[in-house]
Amino acid sequence: MTDRGALLASDVPLSSRAVPPGGQEASHARPQTGWAAVRQTWSDPRRWIGVLLAAAPSLVFVAGNAVASLYPAIIAAAVTAVAGLGYHLVRRQSPRSSLVGVLVVAVCAAVAAITGQARGFFLVPAMIPFAVILICAATIVARRPLTGLILNRVTGGPADWYRHRGLRRVHLIATGTAIGINVVNAIVQVIFYGRGDTVVLAVAHAATGPIFATLVAVTVVAVRRTLTRQR
Repeated sequence: MTDRGALLASDVPLSSRAVPPGGQEASHARPQTGWAAVRQTWSDPRRWIGVLLAAAPSLVFVAGNAVASLYPAIIAAAVTAVAGLGYHLVRRQSPRSSLVGVLVVAVCAAVAAITGQARGFFLVPAMIPFAVILICAATIVARRPLTGLILNRVTGGPADWYRHRGLRRVHLIATGTAIGINVVNAIVQVIFYGRGDTVVLAVAHAATGPIFATLVAVTVVAVRRTLTRQR
């Protein structure tokens, strides 16, 4: 649902996931409401560290461009992205999100270098909302809302979740919400890319991760409650 949308499901806190058959996880550790899920998600310091590591390359690029020039800023952003990957490796954490981050920064840096403009660094992120809108809309038309495709396995839903009216409704609402968020994001990207305002573009890029992580947390709880009612 974002440039790292495919990784959102794996970032959901374990206590927000459905307990597998035979699991002994205490039910009281799992949030029972959307608000509780949001609080639990953002009460974890590792979540905030992840957000900072994801946002750091863009913010460093903007700062470097303001203080020095385009090419030193590109180098600084690349070094920051690699440092984030190194942090995860040293902590023996999953490097997937950082690897994606390094790839994204590499592409953004290449575009900025080719165009010779600082705003070029944000050209690819500016195009992502449009792609996500199309993907979300296509999955809704196909009666397989995107959040269901991404999160069903995480939540322990049935393989034919799309045939269950309640589950399909939850994922339809969640995917529709994702479309709405991306429409707003696309408008912001178009306006401020046209103005060359890299500060706003960096902030908008950094904000998408937390917004969609919150949407995932709420969706997981809604799906779990729906599954409970159906049992």
